[in-house]
Amino acid sequence: MNKVVGLGEWKSSNNKIDIITTFALSTCVAVTAYCPIKKAAGLVHIVLPEPLSNRDEQSRPGHFATTGVPLLIQMMVEKYGCRKNDLVIQLFGGAEPKRRDYYRIGSRNIKQVQSILDRLQIRAVKSETGGHVSRTLHMSVETGEVRLSTLPLSS
Repeated sequence: MNKVVGLGEWKSSNNKIDIITTFALSTCVAVTAYCPIKKAAGLVHIVLPEPLSNRDEQSRPGHFATTGVPLLIQMMVEKYGCRKNDLVIQLFGGAEPKRRDYYRIGSRNIKQVQSILDRLQIRAVKSETGGHVSRTLHMSVETGEVRLSTLPLSS
């Protein structure tokens, strides 16, 4: 079954036939977590580096790097019994539009996700981020493999 992750959402599974998918990441960052021991996978689709208010943080925790990354790790540990050190973490997205981007959301998202991972003492094994492409990814729950497709961002 295909589990689609939208903006600011997170999903996980330990059903080996599931595929976890997110579409058209540009400045957003997808963080994937896979536990090869428990055969469990999860993904969070980060939209912004941090919330503007506590209300945003509480109502949309997957939306922000500061809350979404810990949420993903906590879910993998508590729901599936994974050990934090067994998780295979990968990062995708964080593109920069070709037009002038004063807010630099893509690079700020990447920096914040990496900062949170550092604080949690977790290292990403793969990071395919930045550039000027939109990324769609499909993650196999059975193997943890991520199949990626890209399209150039329009000007």
